[in-house]
Amino acid sequence: NGAVCIQPCSPSFRGETSFVCEDRKWQMFTDACASLDVQSLFQHYTSCLVVAVASFSFCSLIFSNLFSSLQRISEPDFSCIIPDILSSPAIPGNIADIVELLKKISLLLSENVNRGKMQSYSRIANHILNSSIISNWAFVRDRNAGSILLDSVNLFAGKLLLRNGSESIQEHFISTKGYSIHKKTSGKSFDFSMEFNNTGSITGHVVIPEEELLKLPKTSKAITIAFPTLGAIIETSRLDPGFVNGMVLSVSLPEELQHILLTFEKVNKLENVKAQCVGWHSTERRWDNRACTMKSDNISSVVCICKHHHRTFKSFSILMSPTMLRNAVLDYVTRVGLGLSIFSLVLCLIIETVVWHHVTKTEITYMRHFCLVNIAISLLIADVLFILAAIVHNTALNYQLCVAATFFLHFFYLALFFWMFTLGLLILYGLLLIFFKITRSVFIATAVSIGYGCPLVISILTVAITEPKNGYLRSGACWLNWYETKALLGFVVPALSIIVVNVVVVIVVVVKTGRSSVGEGCKSQDLSNMIRISKNLALLTPLLGLTWGFGLATIVDSRSLAFHVTFALLNAFQGFFILLFGTLLDRKTREALRMNCLSSKRKCSLAK
Repeated sequence: NGAVCIQPCSPSFRGETSFVCEDRKWQMFTDACASLDVQSLFQHYTSCLVVAVASFSFCSLIFSNLFSSLQRISEPDFSCIIPDILSSPAIPGNIADIVELLKKISLLLSENVNRGKMQSYSRIANHILNSSIISNWAFVRDRNAGSILLDSVNLFAGKLLLRNGSESIQEHFISTKGYSIHKKTSGKSFDFSMEFNNTGSITGHVVIPEEELLKLPKTSKAITIAFPTLGAIIETSRLDPGFVNGMVLSVSLPEELQHILLTFEKVNKLENVKAQCVGWHSTERRWDNRACTMKSDNISSVVCICKHHHRTFKSFSILMSPTMLRNAVLDYVTRVGLGLSIFSLVLCLIIETVVWHHVTKTEITYMRHFCLVNIAISLLIADVLFILAAIVHNTALNYQLCVAATFFLHFFYLALFFWMFTLGLLILYGLLLIFFKITRSVFIATAVSIGYGCPLVISILTVAITEPKNGYLRSGACWLNWYETKALLGFVVPALSIIVVNVVVVIVVVVKTGRSSVGEGCKSQDLSNMIRISKNLALLTPLLGLTWGFGLATIVDSRSLAFHVTFALLNAFQGFFILLFGTLLDRKTREALRMNCLSSKRKCSLAK
């Protein structure tokens, strides 16, 4: 598994094809075989000289002097290279070459884009946007080819000159419209109805609100481009299960206009999935829901209010995630649980502060309460950061702040698990190493190294490895990425490993506490033994983090609402369980509270 094989193309093609071994079978990974020879086009079509040179990167140095004469070519006619392009098969290698060609045209020949230029450009783009060849995009070597095509079309179409105040250029899989606008124009709208596949068509609607038009200081132009298939093309190179469920609508507007209203017809009109309005972040090359807010959502269409920014957000669409449960129960359970958890953890720390000197007189009780306090502190900070991370994301604050929130959230959740691991080791020490004594200073140094040192190392390594590739954050949340870089493994692997170790600890505790009554033959002893075992299980399950094991159930059946609610319920209320089983039901803690009640009325009221 994972082995790579590279084979040359057949004699009529240039390039190579790579395969990767998966489950004892060779699967195609990339296909760079191409039949288009852009250099030959350059030699044959002298009127398209600059275009051919621009599309062939290794020729750029040879013909670099020709670029300076670009302005002297009054009307370069792209149509002369169209026959060869349209007659070529839309295989992955050719797709990559055409994307590169369109990119060069956009960068070098985007001055004075008239109707003829735009028509020729659209015909070339339309050839590789055809719905019948979407699957071929999955094997294009450059995984960002779809994003590059989107940026190239946006750049070129944005320079379109308008005849008599309007322009409309229509192909099957790309449509461009432009209008002159000014502050006295009533709300301007652009309507698109385009074929998605052979079974039907979808529509899109762009509206520039009248209050936005009032910001214009002079007459300007608004250009919109519609792509019914580009969303699906971009998703072929991404592993995110969310998929684009409408056309991609791009806009080119004056900088003064910031908000637009977009209506998307859904391709798949499903009831039990959540829709998201998103904008394509052109620098980070990902869908970002911070660009838009949803105004309305019904079974057939979605209305979005989006922020236009000429450098980042120029293209918009809607996402659908079939595994995202559309149920308010999860949100309600999480919010109530987190609120109760934070309150319980604060109360737990106050009680521990009050009784600290009474319950830490022996080495083993000191170690136990030391672990308990650090578990409470880690979970309290993690819960607060969880809320702050949601606020940072929902309010569309900057990317660096989201990275910082995710780093500390990752660190403190790991710290929670490693302190629960330390408590598990302490329990084993108390049960199995009765005659081996450890000093308080050695324990503190070891526990802090495990509880905070290991999480710090893992957190730093995770961000250092994935952030340079913009793969630290997942799309749609301030949390670790999974589908592109697997950054989430930096949390999942240590957390699941600790859960497995702590399950072993609980089994040892059950076995040790169950031995005392073996052979006694008394039903009352058997009953008390079962009660003792049940009590130990109830105490240790939240303290050792075993409730997080229910997360495996949500992976096995991600559509089950019951599993998600159970997981959210147990973990959102973990702080309450720590207060109940770790503090209030502890006999020595209760005795210490009674002693404080007798000595101080103020402490007594606090304890009650």
